[in-house]
Amino acid sequence: MAAASDWITLAEAQAILGAANVRFNASTIGGWARSGRLQSIKLGGRRFVRRGEVRALLVPPRRVAARDLQPALFEELAD
Repeated sequence: MAAASDWITLAEAQAILGAANVRFNASTIGGWARSGRLQSIKLGGRRFVRRGEVRALLVPPRRVAARDLQPALFEELAD
């Protein structure tokens, strides 16, 4: 279960991204939350998102070579 400190405001999310030199408006982050791109909750008219999900936006996607995924497909080509 998520701790209360895991949930941050849209302004805090914007600050985390801004500290990494990634600029987004809080309204853009709110749009991601409303669309389901980011997990969110709404309390007292304020929307909160998960800190870990915001930080995950800063991690580049991992790239894996196709030959590493299915090496048997490339065995004939190597010969």
